[in-house]
Amino acid sequence: MGRDSATPRRSRFANGRSRHSARTMSSTVLFLCTGNYYRSRFAEHYFNALASERKLAWRAESRGLHPSIENIGSISSHALARLRLRGIEPQQPVRPPRDLEEEDLASAALVVAVNEVEHRPLMQVRFPHWRDRVRYWRVHDLDVTDANSGLAAIELAVQELLAELSAL
Repeated sequence: MGRDSATPRRSRFANGRSRHSARTMSSTVLFLCTGNYYRSRFAEHYFNALASERKLAWRAESRGLHPSIENIGSISSHALARLRLRGIEPQQPVRPPRDLEEEDLASAALVVAVNEVEHRPLMQVRFPHWRDRVRYWRVHDLDVTDANSGLAAIELAVQELLAELSAL
């Protein structure tokens, strides 16, 4: 995946405000994926570790657009292994995946769905009035790309997002 594959397409925040007013709103980034098990969970923990190191007033949460009971455990073994490789240990106990609710969207200053092709249609069905307020990346799931490539793309996208938020 090239740099453009994970680059955000929108410059506005989920609450409809521009970059300049985002600091006055909630400082929560909400990461979305399908199951809230692999990609969004990794993004949440990775973002929080780096934001803490940089002493940024931003925190991440994550939710799923269609969580599955077929996922084993609270978080993907791929995500957990990559976090540990980076020296990041999720707070214990690791919570189970959570389904996205309207309140989650309303309370976030910025909402990022990790794969536009996969998640824009789900947003259209579940939360149509939020569909165009979400920033979409292009990080595929394990059915399209391997875990190493997918998680590397998320790392790059999170680092770019943190640089953007640091400049506010």
